[in-house]
Amino acid sequence: MARYVESVCRRCRRENLKMYLKGDRCYSDKCAIERRPYPPGQHGQGRAKFSEYGLQLREKQKVKRMYGLLEKQFRSYYVKASRKKGKTGETLLALLESRLDNVVFRLGFADTRSEARQLVRHGHVRVDGRKVNIPSLQTRPGMQIGIRDKSKEIARINAALEAVERRSIPGWLEMDKEAFVGRVVAPPAREDITMPIQENLIVELYSK
Repeated sequence: MARYVESVCRRCRRENLKMYLKGDRCYSDKCAIERRPYPPGQHGQGRAKFSEYGLQLREKQKVKRMYGLLEKQFRSYYVKASRKKGKTGETLLALLESRLDNVVFRLGFADTRSEARQLVRHGHVRVDGRKVNIPSLQTRPGMQIGIRDKSKEIARINAALEAVERRSIPGWLEMDKEAFVGRVVAPPAREDITMPIQENLIVELYSK
């Protein structure tokens, strides 16, 4: 499977948005986008003028990178969203938010989505008491997401839980820090996604 091996800070600079891909570093003075708030590369400090297509493409790339997906995966989510009732853009974001790795991140068990994905793949996460190692699993209201007993002593998980106050847990989730268990109480709502996303641009891009 293809994966990105370069500095993830370049991705934040490319999209001109702090996407919190580096965890603790994003909250410190070492954050790359704070020190160099312009796109990477030789011509990064030049004037950027985007066409209508360029704006749509950048929005799609931003959301895709935010959730750590490949192009084929992201497009499959769009196709699935377009077949459901309601606004395609909002349905797309709801599907992305409902991924198990994103829920693990939102609950505060990990500092980043990539770290949450690794926790799931390595078998540290339990869904309704059962081991699940599929990061793309779609969660539903009523599901309980927790950490297995042997993994509750892992320093990275405990450090992430201690720092969870830096970002609020969305209203569609509940969390019991003492028990290392969270619960999905409702489908994700559009207003719970605080990152500046214009999903209508993604719909326009794929509708061409």
